[in-house]
Amino acid sequence: MENDTTKKQAITISGSLGSGKSTTANLLAEKLGYSRFSGGDFTRRMAEERNIPMADFLKIAENDEVIDKSIDAALKEFMQKNDKYVVDARLGWYWEPKAFKIFLTLPTEIAAKRILKDLETNELRQAGEAARDYDEILEKITHRLESEKARYLKYYGIKNNHDESHFDLVINTENMPPKQVVELISKEYEKWLSL
Repeated sequence: MENDTTKKQAITISGSLGSGKSTTANLLAEKLGYSRFSGGDFTRRMAEERNIPMADFLKIAENDEVIDKSIDAALKEFMQKNDKYVVDARLGWYWEPKAFKIFLTLPTEIAAKRILKDLETNELRQAGEAARDYDEILEKITHRLESEKARYLKYYGIKNNHDESHFDLVINTENMPPKQVVELISKEYEKWLSL
């Protein structure tokens, strides 16, 4: 990628499944008054347009590179057209290296419990999640991580999209509520901009 050290007033959020990326990105964009792009929301819209359940759509994506490339193209277009934004996308850090890059981490076992709990109230997750118990969710998370890692290596040469060295700030969200995560990011972002 580029060696230009210019900073952009933008934040990318990536991380483990179930780590709170979407919630954090929504709260952060609202706090800063920034525009927002969600890779997950875009993917859900693609599935809805094709009238395919989200779980099935993600399976199709494993063998159809057009899906990943379409998501990445929409993300890059958003980044080119907007200033001052928050992006929640797996490869946001890759497509905008001048942004403040966040990675939210969470042990897989805790993520599975959070997703299971979220299924009780989150209609979007209910519509898109075929798994209904802890063991099945844990298995699906593990499979999805392996699948994404293989695809990103194949498409872009990225060996590990969860490698913490890609990011400016890594936060374990296991014992930190979203508002506290947002406060920490805001504080570190201001420091980063001032350096």
